[in-house]
Amino acid sequence: MAHTGATPRRRGQRFKLAYAPHFGMFKNHAGGDLVDQLSFAADEGFWAWEDNTMTRRPAAVQERLGRAMRDLGMTMGVFVANFGTAFGKQSFVNGSREHLDNFLTDLRTSVEVARRVGATWMTVVLGDSNPGLEWDYQTANAIEMLRRGAEVFEPHGLVMVLEPLNPWTNHAGMFLSRIPQAYMICRAVNSPAVKVLDDLYHQQISEGNLIPNIDKAWSEIAYFQLGDNPGRNEPTTGEINYRGVFGHLHARGYTGVLGMEHGNSRPGKQGERAVIDAYRWCDDFQ
Repeated sequence: MAHTGATPRRRGQRFKLAYAPHFGMFKNHAGGDLVDQLSFAADEGFWAWEDNTMTRRPAAVQERLGRAMRDLGMTMGVFVANFGTAFGKQSFVNGSREHLDNFLTDLRTSVEVARRVGATWMTVVLGDSNPGLEWDYQTANAIEMLRRGAEVFEPHGLVMVLEPLNPWTNHAGMFLSRIPQAYMICRAVNSPAVKVLDDLYHQQISEGNLIPNIDKAWSEIAYFQLGDNPGRNEPTTGEINYRGVFGHLHARGYTGVLGMEHGNSRPGKQGERAVIDAYRWCDDFQ
């Protein structure tokens, strides 16, 4: 679905929606310094950012990045809140006290990180499924664990966003894979601190039907992530009509962050400029 013709750069013009690049995406233009990368993105019109590994950065670096984003008027998007219980473990489905304790510890750490960088939303991944346990018991265990986690986040006005991950290309065997499933779990937890992260790359693979599923789950979606399919690179390199999706979100009044959790389809400065131009083209919706 590659567009034709060069899009004017319009350097400095603020994008209509809060597309959030990540560290490394523009390093050929901005260099290796993290604040310089933030500044470059802001100069190009981006007004949000995300960094999955923020909890693994030293506190002093988190403070520096938080100050820079405030100075640049940028919104901090997600970081992963629960690396200790996210991947390779049946962490949410078995009702394990050990996993619950580890999860709550990670969330308490994330509260401090969120304070330093000005974050509101944090990604939570619900671990692996258990083929030896009835699905409904697994779901009930996950709901209870999330209710306990909500008790940590609610007093601070923070939100964990549950990310369904596709089982076909990237994440076989994980518990949470579809938007309707995440919607049901959030409705059952019934907390403003537990919402859905709709990663449109994953959901194009898992279920498609992107806009109707967005509309059906709208009340529980707090965050989006992006990436075209196949390839998981910038919009216009695959089959998703991101210009249409962005126009739909804007028309519905979405004011949250859209994380650019994808690669660059081409290397070097040329590839970085292609990413920016792709977002300019997709952001030019009616």
